[in-house]
Amino acid sequence: MEFYQVDPSLENYWRSIILFGRNVAAYKFALAKSLYELNRSSNDLVTLEELAEPFSHHLCEHLKHTPKQITSKSSKFIDSCVSYNDGHISKDALINSTVKLGFNNVIDAFHNVNNSEIAQRFFLDERKSHKGIRLTDNFFTLSESQQFESFSNETEARWRLVEQGWKMGVSRSLISVEYDKELKTLFTSDKERRVDITSCRDSLNGYQKGHCFYCYDHISIDSDSPALADVDHFFPWMLKDTIQNVNGVWNLVLACKMCNRGENGKFAKVPNIALLRKLHKRNEYFINSHLPLRETLIQQTGKNERQRANFLQSQYAEAKQTAIHEWHPEIKGIITF
Repeated sequence: MEFYQVDPSLENYWRSIILFGRNVAAYKFALAKSLYELNRSSNDLVTLEELAEPFSHHLCEHLKHTPKQITSKSSKFIDSCVSYNDGHISKDALINSTVKLGFNNVIDAFHNVNNSEIAQRFFLDERKSHKGIRLTDNFFTLSESQQFESFSNETEARWRLVEQGWKMGVSRSLISVEYDKELKTLFTSDKERRVDITSCRDSLNGYQKGHCFYCYDHISIDSDSPALADVDHFFPWMLKDTIQNVNGVWNLVLACKMCNRGENGKFAKVPNIALLRKLHKRNEYFINSHLPLRETLIQQTGKNERQRANFLQSQYAEAKQTAIHEWHPEIKGIITF
């Protein structure tokens, strides 16, 4: 709840749904990605039939590479998606199945975070009166925000992380999400085989609310944007022989180019203690978003919050002895966490 209470903007209410909402099926992600696409329509009423095509499409595409898209043992709707992928049913049959079965729970549960409904709704349930949902002014306002263009990539990244956690569910205690410094991707290992999951930028951006970790300036995860964020090591890479698992997700942040490598940038300096506290808070967001980032952070930094705070403090002390120089940024935006 603190995630959106600290900065109760529509963007952060939306991100709380994607990052912290309960995950018993991938339907929430498919619904969110469908709404991004339907935003182009001027009509606020979206019938289930209109919603069914993009919704089923996203699920069918994910089923091609990850068969487990739900935590229950069976689902007639998922069976229909699989049958469509296998060429056993037509697209019309898939749409009919989606309208009948696909939205039974996701529409009711979409706005629930931490077992309660968030204060802002992005659509109203009008299945009984108009056979669909009605987009609210909140959603249209959200769609005009500077952050909206990042939501599709953030949602896809979160979906990939969750489904990888489900896929490896029998070995949750062994799940470890790692970072490829050259490719800027997150990956894990499945039976000694590397499995690339998603872009590191796309995965981290939502937890930082679309802002530079250091100065709070707006950043982008669009590869063509001049504001494209750098993936930065909070404790500099040069300390790899001093810091435990310097490439761990716990030590990765997104930074604007000026903070990371500008004239007064961080480079090989150690961020100040206030930024260390920010890192702890950001990492606790990872913990609260559940698998597989939760399991990874627990492995890397500690089983409870006290242990994790002590871990960061010990790494900070080691870093200061080696790097000596401390760095703090010029704040350029509104402090959001």
